[in-house]
Amino acid sequence: MTIKLQKGQRISLHKGGNSGLGEILVNLNWNRHPVQKKGFFSQLLGGSGHNTDTGIDLDLACLYELKNGYKGVVQALGNLYGNLSDAPYICLDNDDRTGDSEHGENLRINGNKIAMIKRILVFTFIYEGITSWKQADARVTISYPGAEDIIVNMDEYDTQLTTCGLALLENVNDQTFSIEKIVKFYQGHIALDKAFNWGITWGKPARKF
Repeated sequence: MTIKLQKGQRISLHKGGNSGLGEILVNLNWNRHPVQKKGFFSQLLGGSGHNTDTGIDLDLACLYELKNGYKGVVQALGNLYGNLSDAPYICLDNDDRTGDSEHGENLRINGNKIAMIKRILVFTFIYEGITSWKQADARVTISYPGAEDIIVNMDEYDTQLTTCGLALLENVNDQTFSIEKIVKFYQGHIALDKAFNWGITWGKPARKF
């Protein structure tokens, strides 16, 4: 069984007994069709600017705000992979730049540390390939122990913007997270930050948990 969120819909995760929420897995998967163009981030980090056949490569990431006021980002870009057992209690699986993985990318959240986390904005951006969200046909699956999977489909496509806010998780009374489907597009990290009033100082060296 699964729950498919509609845009703007908000539901709460159900706490499993006295053990907390456990590990929350956020998986992003997509179709990797051949394309003819290198992406902005790939070129910026030294990738070839020549036209070659390659599949679309999406990066899964999140903005986070802890209850102590600390804010940051977890993403492969800049090697900011996070930490599951210590702050920020969020980590990203190692990024696969080969395109061989059929399982997409995974972001893990320590649900037993919810009292330390204020909110999390899950997002993705096109690291490599043409700006074609329709071609990517991406889907986010949120799963945690003893509950139905929550599905967030990227069912809006008509945009050339490279970054998409996917889902917003917010702390509810230090007991659970509410999850809202977002699926809105932005021109990069700073625009995404501004839209949700996150307040990260971009360009400042990030703390590498």
